[in-house]
Amino acid sequence: MTDPQTSERRGPRVFSTDDPKIVTETALPAEDDLAFESAAPQPAAASGASVGGVFLSAVTALVGLALAASFASFVSTALARDDWVGWTAASLVAVALATGLVLVLREVVGLIRLGRLASLRRDAETALRTQDVALERKTVAALAVTLRGRRDLTWHLARLRDHTGDVRDAGELLRLADREVMAPLDATARRLVLASAKRVSVVTAMSPMVWVAMLYVAVENLRLLRALATLYGGRPGSLGALRLARMVVTHIVATGGVAMTDDLIGQFLGQDLLRRLSRRLGEGVFNGALTARIGTAAISVTRPIPFLDAEPVRVRDLLPELLRRTKDEASKS
Repeated sequence: MTDPQTSERRGPRVFSTDDPKIVTETALPAEDDLAFESAAPQPAAASGASVGGVFLSAVTALVGLALAASFASFVSTALARDDWVGWTAASLVAVALATGLVLVLREVVGLIRLGRLASLRRDAETALRTQDVALERKTVAALAVTLRGRRDLTWHLARLRDHTGDVRDAGELLRLADREVMAPLDATARRLVLASAKRVSVVTAMSPMVWVAMLYVAVENLRLLRALATLYGGRPGSLGALRLARMVVTHIVATGGVAMTDDLIGQFLGQDLLRRLSRRLGEGVFNGALTARIGTAAISVTRPIPFLDAEPVRVRDLLPELLRRTKDEASKS
């Protein structure tokens, strides 16, 4: 039988939360739980560098040092000889130093030219924004100096020079330079971008190995960037091309160019043709369109003055001609 006092003591009771007789106690873990926690293995602290990584770094450094020491010893020994070996070594060292100096100077000049194009673009935008006629004339004169000596622009630069004195209103001189000088260059740039996009599309679709196609796309895009910068007066070297590539990628990311290119491909191709395309042919189309997008972004970045009266080079204008080959291939299948 159950004790009535115990049943009464365990029954439900009503009490207030602020009753001073209530004592709150923190539950302590059981001894078994403490023993389990102490017995569990603790993870080891992560070290800054592994022993294997340090070993590989040291071995690589030793191999590089040995190769450098062997090369230096060979060159010093060859130069010390007073025979045809020594003379040949001295000649080769002289040629290497001279060509290395030329390469360095070419890279420096290329970077300076790219900086000059960017400076012209900033001055032109400032002159248009502030209606500064003096800065506008200075910018157009600097543009003519940058493009001076170009056979393809001799007649256009002469027309710009002849009509410069007739311009009075702010912004009209830059518009004249845009029509007379920049528009012919834009037409050539359009042909360069379209030809490069076609080559990328065909090579990507026909290449049996993916890494070969990727390597070709990278080389072709860098070549296109250098050609466009040279067209507008930049003439960059290898470092200048890499800097220009970074500027173009930044411009594409800022304008959402990749997503826009993908939407344009779907718009021009249509769903029916997309279903009929093979995987390789579809990759070729996308890579060609992406090359066209990179080319148009490079034109916007390297152009000395913004588009005013001349028609901008846009991807949507290049895609129909680029995709004509794709449609022909799809109709044959």
